[in-house]
Amino acid sequence: MSHSLVEYQSENHIATITMNDPKTLNAFSTPLKNAMMEALNKADEDAEIRVIILQGANNNFSSGGHIGEMLENGMESEALVAKLDFMLREVAEISLKLRNIHKPIIAKLEGAVAGAGMNLALTCDFRIASENAKFVQAFVNIGLIPDAGGIYLLNQLIGAAKTTELVMLGDKLKADDMARLNVVNTVVSADAIDASVHALATRLSNLPGKALASMKHMINVHAFGGLNEALDMEVEQQNMMAVTEDFKEGITAFMEKRKPVYRGK
Repeated sequence: MSHSLVEYQSENHIATITMNDPKTLNAFSTPLKNAMMEALNKADEDAEIRVIILQGANNNFSSGGHIGEMLENGMESEALVAKLDFMLREVAEISLKLRNIHKPIIAKLEGAVAGAGMNLALTCDFRIASENAKFVQAFVNIGLIPDAGGIYLLNQLIGAAKTTELVMLGDKLKADDMARLNVVNTVVSADAIDASVHALATRLSNLPGKALASMKHMINVHAFGGLNEALDMEVEQQNMMAVTEDFKEGITAFMEKRKPVYRGK
């Protein structure tokens, strides 16, 4: 399977799914989401596939949501709310799919791991990061809240205190910072990441698949049982943010490449 925005390869019981929109650093547009869902369904349904690798083209995982698509209907409140609502529900489908595939999924993290891209990586079972990876919860910088289950997933993985720091401050963090928080399993050099990811995938592919599937199901029940509700709450809260003056200022400043001036309205 090959698609202009997503590439799919399978070999030795391992499926590799590559987001392939390098001009946007693999931002999540609706076409990319649809192609990605097709690839995930293919890997899920293929009994020969035991492990999935999720990665981005051109040494970037993903820059997050597609700002161009977000604004394609203009800044008028009703149109913007409708577009944001649609895009949030689209990326939420990917989050749920990644958790509900009962096969181990490895996120290969390089370059930009931002916004929704970071949060989708959090839904994977393993995360191996290149030392050049840069992580950021970028939403606060344009007056929005995290999507794709971000706050919920971070709370489950690192607790409320560090989650608050990451999402409210929106600082860029290095791979070593994420390793100290136990968000990534391993940090390796850029030259070693392919070998490290494939070594883990091969090891997992040789383990008892039914036992791994049962383990993932139990982890979902005990650690991620509230993900559906969290995704619904995100849509509700994000729609409220979409009509604020702060969001309009944030997105305008982003497009104009200047520092935003927020007024809490």
